[in-house]
Amino acid sequence: INLSSMKILVTGGSGFIGSNFINNQIKNTDNEILNFDKLTYASNNDNLSSIESSGKYRFVHGDICDKNTLTKAFNEFLPNIVVHFAAESHVDNSINEPEGFITSNIIGTFNLLKISLKYQHSDIVDDFKFIHISTDEVYGSIEHPELFTENSPYRPNSPYSASKAASDHLVRSWNKTYNLTTVITNCSNNYGPYQYEEKLIPLVIKKSLELSDIPIYGDGLNIRDWLFVDDHCDAIYTIIKKGLSGQSYNIGGNNQVSNLEIVKKICAILDYKRPRSDSKKYSNLIKLVNDRPGHDRRYAVDFSKISQELLWRPKHTFDTGIEKTISWYLENKGW
Repeated sequence: INLSSMKILVTGGSGFIGSNFINNQIKNTDNEILNFDKLTYASNNDNLSSIESSGKYRFVHGDICDKNTLTKAFNEFLPNIVVHFAAESHVDNSINEPEGFITSNIIGTFNLLKISLKYQHSDIVDDFKFIHISTDEVYGSIEHPELFTENSPYRPNSPYSASKAASDHLVRSWNKTYNLTTVITNCSNNYGPYQYEEKLIPLVIKKSLELSDIPIYGDGLNIRDWLFVDDHCDAIYTIIKKGLSGQSYNIGGNNQVSNLEIVKKICAILDYKRPRSDSKKYSNLIKLVNDRPGHDRRYAVDFSKISQELLWRPKHTFDTGIEKTISWYLENKGW
């Protein structure tokens, strides 16, 4: 693949991680990007307003379950790379309404694989690579001090993680059976600018500034590995350039923090950056609520494979990343 100017088709590019990835690509590389997005509730094209006028960027409003629109996008744009972000991703929503997760995450990925295979075998482009963006949640829960590796068994515990596990297996099988050039990435919890506000970190910031109760599931001691979104985007670009076909790579942030600890940290930063008018602490708003069903206790990722083989490491600690994140929300949201 010609690394100096690639054509990258991004599915779900108006979502949280996708829009960060596209912004980084347009600002820092000569690559052309086609953003193929259904524009669901969690998408927002305002995330991309700063690069919309770029000659290197274009947008197609489409659903990955719509074969005709997807095929047309491939044939007109002629990508070298597909980066497949498009997915329903909120665990609570998957518990209440699992059907949309099965449709988007499994059937949508299946469509994309079929079209990608036909496209790769048509020899329209010399080089092609399909990057499938997945999650560490496919591995289930893990006890301290163990870490998920690329060889950990899949044990998904929610409809969301089960749908992502299924899509991972489809991608792997298209590589092994049909020789489609694929790479799977399994990342830990992302945070940063442009994240939809139902997710933990923006939700806590919003609830704090509204002086509403800040709900935390169970005892708040569930642990996640947190990855700043810019580091994740950097890892994906490293995999585009150097990742080997048929491989999967875990991407982690080396920041294993409990939910309660994260919320307290956000509250403390807000106490400093935007103190309450009544002089009370934001942490007074924290409220433990009933745990959600099937709530995994701990995720922790071993990313030594991508670190050793592709020489990628996260640049942000949780402290530097959360500081940047909170500043962005304070500056860009009317909360």
